[in-house]
Amino acid sequence: MREIEIVGGGLAGLSLGVALAREGVPVRVREASVYPRHRVCGEFLNGVTWETLERLGIADLFDDALRHELTRWWVGEEMILESQLSRPALGMSRWVMDERLRVCFEEAGGVLSVNDRAVPVPREGLVWTAGRRLTKGSALVGLKAHFMGVDLDGFLEMHVGEGAYVGMTPVSADGERVNVCGLFRKEDLSGGRNPMVTALRRCGLPEVAGRLERAEMGGASLTGVSGLHLGGQGAADGLCTLGDAERMIPPFTGNGMSMAFESAECALPHLLAYAREEVSWEVACAEIRGSLEGRFAKRVRLALGLHRCLTSAAGRVALRSAGRSGVLPFRWLHERLC
Repeated sequence: MREIEIVGGGLAGLSLGVALAREGVPVRVREASVYPRHRVCGEFLNGVTWETLERLGIADLFDDALRHELTRWWVGEEMILESQLSRPALGMSRWVMDERLRVCFEEAGGVLSVNDRAVPVPREGLVWTAGRRLTKGSALVGLKAHFMGVDLDGFLEMHVGEGAYVGMTPVSADGERVNVCGLFRKEDLSGGRNPMVTALRRCGLPEVAGRLERAEMGGASLTGVSGLHLGGQGAADGLCTLGDAERMIPPFTGNGMSMAFESAECALPHLLAYAREEVSWEVACAEIRGSLEGRFAKRVRLALGLHRCLTSAAGRVALRSAGRSGVLPFRWLHERLC
């Protein structure tokens, strides 16, 4: 049996590691940081099916996940949509999710090393899941924090501002703890005691900023990422990449974590064939690339187009008009973005 080495112990890396290890493949995951920790994400799985989680051997980890079924959208201060999701989203803090996956991977027989940083040099048996490409010229910054005392009334909320948007998601069963995660312009973050509140005010969302100022922020949960590049990540030739390292969907979709698990599912049969010496590494990688393209290309192209709409003045006017007139095809879009 050939060995598989996975660099990046996030959702794609750990779930793939669990599935391979349970098939008897010797697998090692190298993670540059430690567990558990907060990460910038919406903290709900929007679109992943139970069948995908079962194929990866991790479905039981989500038995107690929150089930989110309702969403509300605002453009500026105007609510334009209240709708039911086409399929419930699974809510869970990444702090909890990553730790459960870590334990599951090690119990399955996988070898995990932390504080272990690697470089993306293509070689046989190496799968790279270590996150997005750093783009130094990018004006986009992602911020996330947990707040206590923000009432969402059971809804997932999305607020679209000027060149930015922010989602709000319950992450505790009583609704007391809420994850707030947004994509902002770097120029809107400077100054102020709380960068999240500062950015919200500067992008035209003062009501949301006020709600957060009246709430209590979990200081240790505040984290951010910069240098974001949406879409294909342009990996080095010959490097097998999955998850955000392969392509990154705009975060308004809430589909990024689902895509991490789906990409692991896409890669699993081809990596198993390689590990069992049924195909070469080159063949396995080519088949993985084809599977990822077939599953995600149309979804990400649609999401990138909508992202440009959400972050432009003309697009926000059109979105507000569609919402007012009741012709916004939310359920149709939700089905195609998930």
